[in-house]
Amino acid sequence: LLALMRRVAKVAILLAALTLALAGCGPDGPRFKASDVTGTTFGRDFALTDHTGKSRTLADFRGKIVVLFFGYTQCPDVCPTTLSRLAEAMRRPGPDANLVQVLFVTIDPERDTAELLSHYVSAFNPSFLGLWGDADATARTAKEFKILYQKQPGRTPETYTMDHSAGSFVFDAEGRLRLYVGHGQDAEFFVHDIRELLRKR
Repeated sequence: LLALMRRVAKVAILLAALTLALAGCGPDGPRFKASDVTGTTFGRDFALTDHTGKSRTLADFRGKIVVLFFGYTQCPDVCPTTLSRLAEAMRRPGPDANLVQVLFVTIDPERDTAELLSHYVSAFNPSFLGLWGDADATARTAKEFKILYQKQPGRTPETYTMDHSAGSFVFDAEGRLRLYVGHGQDAEFFVHDIRELLRKR
């Protein structure tokens, strides 16, 4: 069932990208590699707490390109792979890296404490921020971004895993959701589209 829900969510995002009148369609518009979802009505904002204990909304990062990814610290593959590629991408733009903010939203608030999030995201890049909310805030944020997640039992109650959507969301410097990046893209894929957004900043 979860696999079907994931496919439905992905199709909905791709259809939105294809049917909207997109800002990048003109000859002088940006040429993105990711799905351009400019003008969509989801992914508008969040209200969470970062790993330093500070309350955060999207407005706090105005003026920067924001890359937002949902996952959890005990994720065995998808999350560390994505964060590693984002860390590599952050090393490539050079001086423009300070104009990009990567946000990691946990979908496992039961285990992902602020301290654990801090150690986890900082291991990839010191500038990355981990975001946390209680169960209700996590559910609201996931719904806003059309993220699906579900706990899968492990051998013990503490060793469960989390199935979850694996795409990344990219906002421009004005706080508008512009791109959806499917799982599995390499660092250069992110670099290209971040540079396109910075070019139009």
